Amino acid sequence: MNYFLIATVLIVLSAGFGYINTRFLKLPNSIGLMLITILFTLAVFVLSYFDDTLLLKERELITSIDFKTVLLDVMLSFLLFAGALHTNFQQLKIQRKPVLIFATLGTLISTFLVGVLVFYALKVLNLDVDFIYCLLFGALISPTDPIAVLGIMKKVGAPKNLETKIVGESLFNDGVGVVIFLTIYQIASGGAEISFGNIAELFLVEVVGGIILGLIIGWITYRLLKSIDDYETEVIITLAAVMGGTLFAQHFHLSAPLAMVTAGLIVGTDTVRRSSMGEITEAYVDKFWELIDVLLNTILFVMIGMEILVLTFEATYVLAGFIIIPLLLIARYISLLLPIKIYAKKLEFVPKTNLIMTWGGLRGGISIALALSLTQNMERDLFLVITYIVVVFSILVQGLTVGKLIKKFTK
Repeated sequence: MNYFLIATVLIVLSAGFGYINTRFLKLPNSIGLMLITILFTLAVFVLSYFDDTLLLKERELITSIDFKTVLLDVMLSFLLFAGALHTNFQQLKIQRKPVLIFATLGTLISTFLVGVLVFYALKVLNLDVDFIYCLLFGALISPTDPIAVLGIMKKVGAPKNLETKIVGESLFNDGVGVVIFLTIYQIASGGAEISFGNIAELFLVEVVGGIILGLIIGWITYRLLKSIDDYETEVIITLAAVMGGTLFAQHFHLSAPLAMVTAGLIVGTDTVRRSSMGEITEAYVDKFWELIDVLLNTILFVMIGMEILVLTFEATYVLAGFIIIPLLLIARYISLLLPIKIYAKKLEFVPKTNLIMTWGGLRGGISIALALSLTQNMERDLFLVITYIVVVFSILVQGLTVGKLIKKFTK
């Protein structure tokens, strides 16, 4: 299939499913779209017993899309910049220390805990999987997905200090999680020596380099916006910052997600907005990036729903997925304990912050994209099924109930 045909089909499906959700289901966009897409795909499966034409076409479509490349190398930078652009920078500045510990130390602890728990859980199911591959799964499933989290947080009306912790963590632990995954991936594939020096070097180059690049892009964008007053050109400048910055980061092996989060936070601060954008420019920049955010989110969750077609459903794999869901929640709860205990007295924390952040830590497309990048000898089919089950549970069950949990403990 050519790119225009693939894009057209995805946008037409997204528009149709989005209309059904808005008109009838009235669920948060990410939840509604994924639910409708899964139900549509299951209906196509049933129809295939009588006529498999539609199933073959849908399977051809989804196998034509390199989900990992489309999400991690293209869509993610746009989505993270848009999310960071509309994040409350002042609140994030206040909550910066716990957010950074959640995103770094919390993700590392979760990766290890998940690896250990999954290793022994699979042994119980007579699935003999090397520990390094379980650790790799821990790395791909531990980061909370900023795309899913941002969409849900907009709807639930969480207190600002709690929303900042959840959204801030998800924006940063995404980039950190990808770096941890790539590090363990190199070790698992024999492409890197297991030494602290090599791991630290890769981590520092990706993470620190990505943040520094984001600071530079944000500053250049600010200076360019400040020097002119033409909303059309200024919108294009923000678009160029994301696209050019992403290519630069990829070429020099820096973290593009962290670069775009940092740049978006700088451009979105109240100080930069007041000094570099007129009212018309600010309105157009915000509306443009809101539209980009909605469009890409819509397409992404339709693609996630359709990924069910590439899975190898075996009873043991499915059972493993359901067993691992509570283990992941336990690992996340434990990984959040330390930073919450440290800062609970220094900063304002709502009651049951750990419980809310555990349940509100949604997994999404990033985990699926990373699972798709595994090789067959890394137990790709097994971990892809487990990841998909976790993501579907996370978005449909946790996503639909986290609002009630927040309201219960923040009244």
